[in-house]
Amino acid sequence: MKAISAILMDYPSSAHLHRALTSLYNINSQLHSVTILQEKDIHLPMPKKQSMLPNPVVHTYQPNGFGKLLNEVIAQQKSEYILFLKQSEYLSPKITNEALQLNSSQAVMQHNYSLKHISLPFPLLVRTAYLQNHPFLLDHQLPFKDALFSAWLSTMDDAVVVDKKDLIKRATESTTRDRIEKLQLLEKYHYKKTSTEHPSLTILMANYNMENYVEAAITSCLFQTERPEQICIIDDGSTDDSYKHIQNWRHEPVIQLFTKENAGKAKALNDLLPYVTSDFILELDADDWLDADAVSVIKSHLPHLPEDVAVLYGNFRRWKQREGNILFKSITTGRPVHERKDLLSYHFPLGPRIYRTASLKAIGGFPIVPFKNGRLFEDVSVLNRLITTYRLQYENFTVYNIREHKESITRKNKKQWYEFLNYL
Repeated sequence: MKAISAILMDYPSSAHLHRALTSLYNINSQLHSVTILQEKDIHLPMPKKQSMLPNPVVHTYQPNGFGKLLNEVIAQQKSEYILFLKQSEYLSPKITNEALQLNSSQAVMQHNYSLKHISLPFPLLVRTAYLQNHPFLLDHQLPFKDALFSAWLSTMDDAVVVDKKDLIKRATESTTRDRIEKLQLLEKYHYKKTSTEHPSLTILMANYNMENYVEAAITSCLFQTERPEQICIIDDGSTDDSYKHIQNWRHEPVIQLFTKENAGKAKALNDLLPYVTSDFILELDADDWLDADAVSVIKSHLPHLPEDVAVLYGNFRRWKQREGNILFKSITTGRPVHERKDLLSYHFPLGPRIYRTASLKAIGGFPIVPFKNGRLFEDVSVLNRLITTYRLQYENFTVYNIREHKESITRKNKKQWYEFLNYL
């Protein structure tokens, strides 16, 4: 029976693709179809025994279109299983038909991917019906395309997943800093889920015209190894389709959604404060995202904070947005801020900012200062107010990712920063 549809994805060269196609010979008796998904056109190599394989169907996808195309291809499949091979992977010459089977209680066969000190699972063989009922997220719902399989696997019930070894081989791969940083983030999707008695945490997010990125920010809150107590999101009168994207997540029990006429980020965040019931608040920009262990790491610091500390902060990981891709830039390490002059000389932004809820509410929330009617640099305004009464505390942790892109408010308003400093 032709039970397997093979999907080969993102091969860097014709030679790599040729090796993958050739490796399918050993399972030809089970092979129903072969589909190739590539971001760019690639010369389709013709293996010597091409007649033994189903004719490959090749699709190219647009930037940010991989997840959508993959779901569409899967929806059309009639075979019992989908086999995934990607980048430089090919089937082991020792593979047998018997190895690629799942018992009645299993839906996913995964294999382990290792590079240097990093190890993470990827799906190899999945029941087609299961995939059709559990589709992948779309590219704009993830921080970067390579997160698609890790995010999907992290939602699976362990009872339906089986691990298999020695079924996959791969050619030598690049080990760029960008690649390593991304793989380390993917590894966190598979950390053990936890629940602690640490102080409670709410994530606040104010969105304005970030339709391309806001869903990635939201899903990063949902893929946490330890869930926050609340996720409060407000759309500040966006003129794009942001709110439509945000509403895709309205059924998540932990999420509360709000919308208002545009009045600036400070006023939007203040509108959320009455709904916060947690001990602490993490502020997340709608174009940024969190590591999957962010809540767990942050909560581990909260029990030890002195009562006079109003803000906990750490380091940032910076990324440069390109069309259809994002590239790692650097990690910006924070430094201690003891008094106002330290704050005003800080290389902003300072963060991630985790506020003690009682302290933030005690000063009336985010100040609406006369400068630009409080529409700019609300983070500095609130820290400037808090530091007159409370302390800020730096800890060396990195769980927050800043996305640098052409629509960024910070990028657009660099020139006004010095005017704002003079105002303060």
